[in-house]
Amino acid sequence: MEARFSIDKIGMIFDILTICPQAVKLYFEEGIIKRAQKKKLIKINLHNIRDYATDKHKIVDDSPYGGGPGMVMKIEPIWKCVTKIKNQKMSVRKTGKIKNLQTKIILLSPRGKIFNQSMAKRWSKLDRLIAISGRYEGVDERVADYIADETVSIGNYILMGGELAAMAIVETVARLISGVIGDETKWLQKKSAQTRKKEIKNRIMGFTEFPQYTKPEIFKAGKKKKWAVPPVLLSGNHLK
Repeated sequence: MEARFSIDKIGMIFDILTICPQAVKLYFEEGIIKRAQKKKLIKINLHNIRDYATDKHKIVDDSPYGGGPGMVMKIEPIWKCVTKIKNQKMSVRKTGKIKNLQTKIILLSPRGKIFNQSMAKRWSKLDRLIAISGRYEGVDERVADYIADETVSIGNYILMGGELAAMAIVETVARLISGVIGDETKWLQKKSAQTRKKEIKNRIMGFTEFPQYTKPEIFKAGKKKKWAVPPVLLSGNHLK
């Protein structure tokens, strides 16, 4: 039977497929991400891939065809998990209507396209992002070919698994969702039109273009070193 859930005030849903759900769970139980979930701006679901294995030992990997070192994650439990997630539909309580979620499925792999801020901005408009975290020597290539919409990497290096990459992507996308990191408009109210336009562009892209400082104005690093805040930042001239 098709699974349904009722939501009237929820933002984006993130689903992470992993064999290490507890490690990921701890990270998202702190700080801004925790508060965003509590306010129902986002929802993070962790899915243990082992729960979808068919044998009594919950095996999710096997040796690769053609030989070679290491083990490869099997397609079957990943397919079962993704299928269950995709079969969920969102029921909006206010209207009682059922809607399909605008969803993207990504596979985390060092061979994927390098993740960047532009991708994060596009994905923040989705209803749901499903991230498949690989382990061992890799994932059966049919997951990339037939299940994932895109294969993504967070850099030209190899991790022990895709969990850290998934966590980085969730955090990068989540902070672009309205309300997650607070009111982004108040700080612009007293700025000049030229400055507002420039800084809004930078904020939309997720970057600031200048170094930032806070108190103390002069920091004494030992007996002889004094590190000062640049005088221009103390001038009161926001445009400069």
